[in-house]
Amino acid sequence: MRTIRNLLANLPASLPTELVEPLLQMPNFRIERIVSQGHASPEGFWYDQDTDEWALLVRGAARLQFENEEPMEMTAGSFVNIPAHQKHRVDWTDPHQLTIWLAIHCVPTHGEQF
Repeated sequence: MRTIRNLLANLPASLPTELVEPLLQMPNFRIERIVSQGHASPEGFWYDQDTDEWALLVRGAARLQFENEEPMEMTAGSFVNIPAHQKHRVDWTDPHQLTIWLAIHCVPTHGEQF
């Protein structure tokens, strides 16, 4: 039997650390819900992922920064494609509300990207 879930349901009342929940996982593909509230990447830390990532900010606000670039403001509805090994970090998320991301990761094949 199929189960229908809601991306905006079952949100934590308190969020001491960022919450990353896999929603669908396959060998070369994964979808995650990420919930942040005032969380950011540690100073000097850069993600350097083996996968391409498409990230949608569903709710809240955040700043995303790519290496050697100024931070980009993101609001509800903003999305970005991040190629594999493009160094990036979360510079800021709104401390006054939950920020909900939908992230889709895919292993690139033959130089293709999202």
